Amino acid sequence: MNKDERPDGHEGREGGALGAGAACRARVLRRDAERNRQRILEAAAQVFAERGLEATLDDVARQAGVGVGTVYRRFPDKASLTGALFEERIDTLADMAERAQDQPDAWAALVSFLEHGTEMLADDRGLRQILMFAAQGHDCVVSARSRIRPAIDSLVKRAQADGQVRADLAATDIPIIEFMLAAVAEYTRQVRPALWRRFLPLMLDALRPARGTATPLAEAEVSADEMVEILSSNPVGRHLARPVTGARNSGTGRLEGDQVVGEHQDDGAGDGGDGGEPGGGVEEAG
Repeated sequence: MNKDERPDGHEGREGGALGAGAACRARVLRRDAERNRQRILEAAAQVFAERGLEATLDDVARQAGVGVGTVYRRFPDKASLTGALFEERIDTLADMAERAQDQPDAWAALVSFLEHGTEMLADDRGLRQILMFAAQGHDCVVSARSRIRPAIDSLVKRAQADGQVRADLAATDIPIIEFMLAAVAEYTRQVRPALWRRFLPLMLDALRPARGTATPLAEAEVSADEMVEILSSNPVGRHLARPVTGARNSGTGRLEGDQVVGEHQDDGAGDGGDGGEPGGGVEEAG
């Protein structure tokens, strides 16, 4: 008789216990994996919101408190991570455009989408960048745009039919206005992150065919001191305010992305050594 067929069923019970133990361990591993995945997504949300798509998977791993290998096991590249991270947010933006159509007043519906859409973009640099620059390869962006476009078109045409917005306003103007306002938030976030709300009423008045009174501005004007602080706190301003390392005032330094690149005319000092190329004059962003 085969030992697995013993009447007492001892071996069968033992094998069943081993199988149950393996299944339990597998469930624990799956829970651990899902917890790590959520930690990574939460960390990525914070990192990409603050730094934009320039952030790396190493940055995300540090923020999450996990090894970079853990991040790569869950997300083999940054595109897969940003796709998973932003899919829900982009869907929220699309839902917002569709829900705005339910408002009874056409002007209020358009204003609601402009304000809340801009608020989302202003608070999340990564979301703004992925919508502006990273549509290729991101199915969630392509899908959301296919939903958002007709919803915005409906909002605009409805407001035009009611005579509440100018006849030459196009649906494609709306996301551009949102990006413009979000850029104000990006530029002033170190000093007045809500300053974009001052310019929203100005843009809204520009959409009207005619107005007898101006819409009150939600934010106070920028003081002279705040303007200086805004200019100096902006990354471009910081780069232009300091010399390029190793530069000899050749006048050819330029800003490329987050780096200042200088083409120097020097006497050989700063050569790369070991037969390397002359010093490229690149100063990484601080």
